[in-house]
Amino acid sequence: MVEPNSTTSGGAGPEVLPGAAPLRRQSWLPFSPPAVGQAEIDEVADTLRSAWITTGPKTQRFEREFAAFVGAPGALALNSCTAALHTALATLGIGPGDEVITTPMTFAASVNVIEHVGARPVLVDVEPDTLNIDPAAIAAAITARTKAVLPVHYAGHPVDLDRIGELARAHSLAVVEDAAHAIPAQYRGRCIGAGPNPVAFSFYATKNLTTAEGGMLTGEPAFLERARVLSLHGMTRDGWQRYHEGGSWFYEVVLPGFKYNMTDIQAAMGLCQLRKQEEFQRRRRQVVARYSGAFASDEAFELPVARADTTHAWHLFVLRLRPQALRIGRDQFVAELTARNIGTSVHFIPVHLHPYYRTKYGYRPDDFPVAYENFRRMLSLPLHPGLSDGDVSDVIEAVLAVASAHRR
Repeated sequence: MVEPNSTTSGGAGPEVLPGAAPLRRQSWLPFSPPAVGQAEIDEVADTLRSAWITTGPKTQRFEREFAAFVGAPGALALNSCTAALHTALATLGIGPGDEVITTPMTFAASVNVIEHVGARPVLVDVEPDTLNIDPAAIAAAITARTKAVLPVHYAGHPVDLDRIGELARAHSLAVVEDAAHAIPAQYRGRCIGAGPNPVAFSFYATKNLTTAEGGMLTGEPAFLERARVLSLHGMTRDGWQRYHEGGSWFYEVVLPGFKYNMTDIQAAMGLCQLRKQEEFQRRRRQVVARYSGAFASDEAFELPVARADTTHAWHLFVLRLRPQALRIGRDQFVAELTARNIGTSVHFIPVHLHPYYRTKYGYRPDDFPVAYENFRRMLSLPLHPGLSDGDVSDVIEAVLAVASAHRR
């Protein structure tokens, strides 16, 4: 039996309230470890044994194969989704005096990049079911200074691209999609990233496809060629073009760019992960089905949705607690799951609650009531391809036990 105030990390754990259900799981269940196997190890080792480990032939191959996978016109591999978003905004020429409309229900990187180019992020509230940015709120926030909309496909559920696209066309706005969660999501039968506008993907360690760190920017080839120059110091030739057989040492810096390139070591992992996406997604859906079946009839929980015109990527399974059914709040619920060796997280602390944005723009918590109310009662359960059936059963048992112990 695991002691109530201990975890497998060895430190003092959260207190479990009197009346809590007994603890069952004996070992820690990580929230979202990377699904890396021998194929990735072999491919990385092959790269390390080669004469080239930074941006080169494997990165180029990864770009081609990723673009084919999502049906994109083209792809540019970068070192993070943040880099992809920043590069996209900079390539579009968005800067001081401009406004970019986005969501508070996201990781801060989505909004930080708007600050990086000197523009003003304009936050608007989210839909109560998907927690995606609300198109009606976008429409109300458009001004003469608005230059772009940056929607986030929250948890892997696509945003309403049709309504957002209509607004963008009517007001001559760019649309830069944050698809950090959206591999391999689809909207009306098309993969996210298949359109001509810039779309940024994340390959962070917890994502559906990982290269440890990394990202991809998709879009039209002409746009990506400008972005490619910007992403590597503003140089007209990268290292592979200068140093491989037949390359030329000569290059020019045509603008002050960034250092955002992906390495062939990362791309080696990505090539393997790309081939595993069907298998990974199948397992994610199996886990989601079990969670949904276990929690759907319990009045203490609100389940994530998947609209009929979308294919959810299921990067996250965000369970929302119903306060009227429970005597404890989200934080204590998470603490009791932690004490039961179940790793969880919260996605996300809304941007307007963070000190920088709260102070700079004078936000109050209830300025975006849907985002704020949902944040206060949400938690993300473990969801990754490595979960065994026993792991899933342990999560379900622990969640139901906590709810049962603290039901009103």
